[in-house]
Amino acid sequence: MSEASLSIATVLQIRDQCLCLATQRAARKLARRFDRVLAPSGLTNGQFSMLVALSGQWQPRLGALAEFLAMDATTMTAAAKTLEKRGLVQLIADEADARARRPILTEAGRAVVAQAVPLWRDEHAKLRAEMTGTDATALAQILWQLG
Repeated sequence: MSEASLSIATVLQIRDQCLCLATQRAARKLARRFDRVLAPSGLTNGQFSMLVALSGQWQPRLGALAEFLAMDATTMTAAAKTLEKRGLVQLIADEADARARRPILTEAGRAVVAQAVPLWRDEHAKLRAEMTGTDATALAQILWQLG
């Protein structure tokens, strides 16, 4: 074993106890799962989350939406432009600062969200059933607080 190698005990300890590793692994698996489920709506799980966030009365600047979704600004801008090209959001200049842009959900965007929500609900119910003995709501709140 070279000096740079970790002992198997350390590797197993990190595998079994690291909250960051476990969360990243679960996030990747959940993302793929919801991407498959939402595919009939034409949305990825990330696009779905973004459109849902815009479905209420909140009309944030792109930066505030990026912060809410824990995305970096460059990724948010690219995601918003993709949704704009599809006609699901409209990017408008902020009234107070024309350099800033606000994504606004279009009628087509609202229709896609309406189509996707039942898909999300069904899969989310299955996921909760798989988590027997776990308080999924409490877990979601803990993860949200960490973000």
